[in-house]
Amino acid sequence: MAQTLRDLSAFWVMFHVFCLFIMLFRSRYTKKKTLLLTGIGIGVLILLNAAGLLILGYEVMGRLFFITCSIPSFVFFYVMSADKKTRFLFTFCLADTSCLWIIGVTLLLDAYPGGGNGWVMLLSRLIALPLLEYCVYRYLRKPFLELQAVVEKGWGVFFGMTLLYYVLLIVVLYYPNNIENRPEDVFVCVLILILMLFNYATIFTALYRQLLLYRKQQSERLLQEQKLSLKAQLENQQRIRRMKHDMKTHTATLGGLLSAGRTKEALGYIKNVEDEMDALWGPFCPNPYINAVLGYYLQKLSEMDGELLLDIQVGDEALPYMELCRILSNGLENACDAVGEFPERENRQVSLRMKYSRDYLVIRIKNRCRDGLHVEKGTVPFTEKEGSDHGFGLPTVREAAEKLGGDMVCYTEKGFFVLDAMVRTRSC
Repeated sequence: MAQTLRDLSAFWVMFHVFCLFIMLFRSRYTKKKTLLLTGIGIGVLILLNAAGLLILGYEVMGRLFFITCSIPSFVFFYVMSADKKTRFLFTFCLADTSCLWIIGVTLLLDAYPGGGNGWVMLLSRLIALPLLEYCVYRYLRKPFLELQAVVEKGWGVFFGMTLLYYVLLIVVLYYPNNIENRPEDVFVCVLILILMLFNYATIFTALYRQLLLYRKQQSERLLQEQKLSLKAQLENQQRIRRMKHDMKTHTATLGGLLSAGRTKEALGYIKNVEDEMDALWGPFCPNPYINAVLGYYLQKLSEMDGELLLDIQVGDEALPYMELCRILSNGLENACDAVGEFPERENRQVSLRMKYSRDYLVIRIKNRCRDGLHVEKGTVPFTEKEGSDHGFGLPTVREAAEKLGGDMVCYTEKGFFVLDAMVRTRSC
């Protein structure tokens, strides 16, 4: 009877290990497909381990659990996971060690206060594992998935800690035999279980602080974009006031020319006014939103005694202007800051090219960069400016490009900094 209860509790734990991991990992497939594949693959794995329990027994399978369950499930979920490297490894070990901790506690409760009859083990696991899953789903799942999506580095240390605890728990619980047969090691086992709680509390505190830092950066990034937008609007309003003031002069001049019968000169004057307005507002392309951004940075570079070279090959098709304006504004703002450091006018030149390539709209912003700056493709340089309102341009460009199903890459080449953004547009 006791052996049957142990087998049932082992099946219960195995099932909930997979449920816990499914809550925490990010699948590369849809939710429906993920559940279907998991049900088939893990179902077969559980059946094979169940056969092993019936044939070899609980004690032998406990020592073989790493080979018969952990490794096959690791390979299965690694193929399905959207995350690779240490993010996935930490998540996998986190699910395993959390359930192993419950296994250890219930094993001790059953062996010593419970007398080893199996009932305490089964009943405590029936309660503890669903309670763990509820807490994970209620409090941990959403922020943890958010962290996996936005934080790429720093997972290696956490993975190393969880892996160490996984090995430590396996050894202390099952080697050279099960812990219920080694009463002299119970105190050490209890200390390890308590220490694991404190270490996991430290890990989750660090992860939570990373999440708060990311959210703060997101908020500061949004404020920085609003600041740039308001600055552009203020510049536009000032230009409009100047134009309204100048229109009085233009009207008086045209009136004088027409009164004198000098029609040809009046037409030439109108043409000059039109060219001046085009220089301020475009048209650079048929899209009015892109024109507004380009007009602002054309004026800004002109005031810096710089130059903006444009090669815009887009038509009047519908474009996702909000994301495109974020890419252009942040990319051109960085370029203006970079060329503003040069005293020579010939170095204060920025080029922008927008053209279609197959299914993507390719945006390239190129500017002269300082000597010694070296950026490899695939890396994003950190800002060297002081203050909390800097360092958001390139991450914002990448986020906007990825939102449109594209990507961003930047690099240095022959003294120039090149920013390439590829976006999939609705018209492509």
